[in-house]
Amino acid sequence: MIQKILIAEDYETVNLSIQKTLEELHIPNPDYVYYCDDALLRIEKALQANASYDLLITDLHFEEDHRQQKISSGEALIAAARNIQPDLKILVFSATGKPSTIEALFQKEDIDGYVYKGRNDARELKLALEQIAANRRYFPQQFVQQQKQKNTYELDAFDITILTLMANGKRQHEISAYLKKNNIKPSGLSSIEKRLNTIKDALDCSTNEQLIAHCVKMRII
Repeated sequence: MIQKILIAEDYETVNLSIQKTLEELHIPNPDYVYYCDDALLRIEKALQANASYDLLITDLHFEEDHRQQKISSGEALIAAARNIQPDLKILVFSATGKPSTIEALFQKEDIDGYVYKGRNDARELKLALEQIAANRRYFPQQFVQQQKQKNTYELDAFDITILTLMANGKRQHEISAYLKKNNIKPSGLSSIEKRLNTIKDALDCSTNEQLIAHCVKMRII
């Protein structure tokens, strides 16, 4: 369940809009900051107080002003936050729509969701929060359509590794231990589950057993 949320957004109007959406979902009293450095400090202090955040909502672009910052972009904030709190769920809320940027955030930074700022963004934000609360990733609709146009899902080395281990009878906690032992990232149980859900959606499989059967049949593994 998502209860404690931190919003990193330098535009006050957008900040207020996100807070209103959270209120409609009965998620009260989110914390919000206008600078990436402040966001990271909040995350660190929350961890030290054993009151860590469940979700970080952040923009990618932060305008520079008179205040000097160590971290000046959302991407850098995501990487730093992941280093401090690996299990922190992260939702990007940004006007940046470059597919390669979005794909890299999902693949390299293991973000949980991405919503475009713009038309219907409040509706998509609600959908994203509901998906993330269910431990599923949320991809923006425009990005999904672009990916569908490729008409294929390319499994990478990480995908093949976890699918092969699962086909060999390993449970998810054993797969996580294997990944950690071999310094393969991401290695957390949540990341493995999210990746399997992504592959199942892409290959139109409803269960892990069906997914493995499909991959064996297609000689993917």
